Order: sequence, then C-alpha cells, then structure tokens
Amino acid sequence: MVKRTTNHFKTMAGSLSSYPVTTLQANLGRLCNLSCNHCHLAASPQSEDIMPWAVMQDIIRVMAKGDIATIDITGGAPELNPDLKRFIDGLYGTGVRIQLRTNLVALLEPPQEGLPEFLRNKGVTLVASLPCYQEANVRAQRGDEVFNRSISALKLLNRLGYGAEKGLELDLVYNPGGPFLPGPQEDLEILYRRELQLRYGLVFNRLLVLTNMPLGRFKNMLSRDGMLTDYCELLRCAYNKDNLSRLMCRNQISVGWDGTLYDCDFNLALGQPVEGEITRIADFDRHYLGSRLIVTGEHCFGCTAGAGSSCRGSLEASGS
Repeated sequence: MVKRTTNHFKTMAGSLSSYPVTTLQANLGRLCNLSCNHCHLAASPQSEDIMPWAVMQDIIRVMAKGDIATIDITGGAPELNPDLKRFIDGLYGTGVRIQLRTNLVALLEPPQEGLPEFLRNKGVTLVASLPCYQEANVRAQRGDEVFNRSISALKLLNRLGYGAEKGLELDLVYNPGGPFLPGPQEDLEILYRRELQLRYGLVFNRLLVLTNMPLGRFKNMLSRDGMLTDYCELLRCAYNKDNLSRLMCRNQISVGWDGTLYDCDFNLALGQPVEGEITRIADFDRHYLGSRLIVTGEHCFGCTAGAGSSCRGSLEASGS
C-alpha cells in the first residue's frame, strides 16, 4: 500500500490557482561545472540531462507569439548547453526580454570563449549567483578557487558594461550558507554593494535574496547532519500568508530539459509536472495554463517563509 503524506502547506494555504503567464523559465539541463552543496537540482559535471535543440525550437515558437514578456534561462549551468547561442539568437528575434542565470565561473570555461561579448551584444540580462562577498563562505558552498574566478568574471562583465550601462543589467544572487532564513534583501544589498566596490571595484544593479530549499543536495546535507526536521519546521513556523499572491508560480511556468512543464523549478527537481491535459511545451496554451491549479507540497514553505523567496528575490522587497 502506498503511504500518503499530508500536504501541510495545502492545509494552511488552500488550493492555489495561477495567474496569466508572464515569464517562462527554461531549464537547459542539470549539467554544471560545479557541484554546490545548496543545489536543489543536484546539478554536476556528470549529469547527462540536457535540453535538445528540438525542445528549444518549441520554446522559441511559444515566445514568438508575443504573449509572454520574459524568458528566464537557467540550469545547471546553461552556458554548457551547446545550443545556447542558437537558442538566444532565436529568442532575440521574438523581441522578448531574455534573462540568463549564471554561476559566473561557467562564463570563463574555455568552450565559452566570446560568450560574455555575445550576451552583451544581445542585451541579455544576467542574474549571477554569488552566495557571499566573503571568500571563505563561497568556498564552503562551492569549493576552492570558485570565489576568485567569480570575481574575475564580474570584472570582465563590468568591463563590457554590465552593471553600469543602460540595458545591460547585472543582478547578483545571495543564498544563506546554512539552514537559516536570509536577512532583509535591502540590508544585504547595501553590504554587497559596499564590500564589492571597496574590495574589487565592482558594480551591479540589484541583489536578489533566495531561501535555501530543502531539496536535492541541500536536503541531503541537512539529513546527514540531523537538521532536516528542524529546518523544515523553521520554514513552516515562518509561513507568511501575505506572500501567497506574490508567489512566482502564480505568473511563471517552467520548462524542463525534456520539454515537460512544471509550476516551478523546485517541482521540476521533485519530478512533479503541472496538472491537467497540457503538460508539454509543444502543446503550450497560455490561456489554459494561465488558470491551472498549482501543484504544492512541503517545500512551498520555503517560498512563503518570512519575506518570501522567488527567482526574483525577496517577495516582500520585489512586490512580485
């Protein structure tokens, strides 16, 4: 007999339905040059999950209709997908806002030579993960030398105009180094801006603050250290109903590397696709999917806890 688990989040929040889709997030695969200990997808250099060109073509066709304003490209390290430039070229022709999530060091890998310049020429917004402005904290999450290489990548991006010139947005992403909630986004942004400017002469547009999700490699670490139950309880106790209307799943939908649709990248990590008749990007119907019931679970407390968390940072700060 299958053991049924209680969805405490649904008990507290009720059923959630989506709003019209304004952002489509495309996960190009779990292939990554890093193996960060907070990664909800457990991405790694060994992963063989990668989006093929045929799925990218389906996404381009959807975006070409002009109903969705933003495409958010993520991974893994999306830079490692061999069709990334061709994908961005196709999206560029649709006139949508193109956003790429990067761990920074992937931009410096030899196969990506010329990629930063390509992204600048296409006006692609960059959302760059930098877990801390202190080297020791980044090393603990990402390994040796990653911090120095991240700083080198940021200096390169600044030289290209990112973070300084209009139309070349460079946002940074912070996530806590352990099983605790992040501090206020506005306060952390002030610290990041001051420290990165003083130490390295770096500039950026915004800091986005994310809560670590009890999934993937971070969940495994919590389980190993006997902290999983306490961390999940922390998220439940910090539940904030005011964040429900601003959750990213309300107006965003995710596409997995095989073309399956998910309410968010976290549901993708859990293998829980959208409910209903349309579950593939090839069959995308914005009106149908814009009123779907959202698949929720215990991990959703991570998005609603405290000031809230989304791919756009703190829900409270962004108002999204």
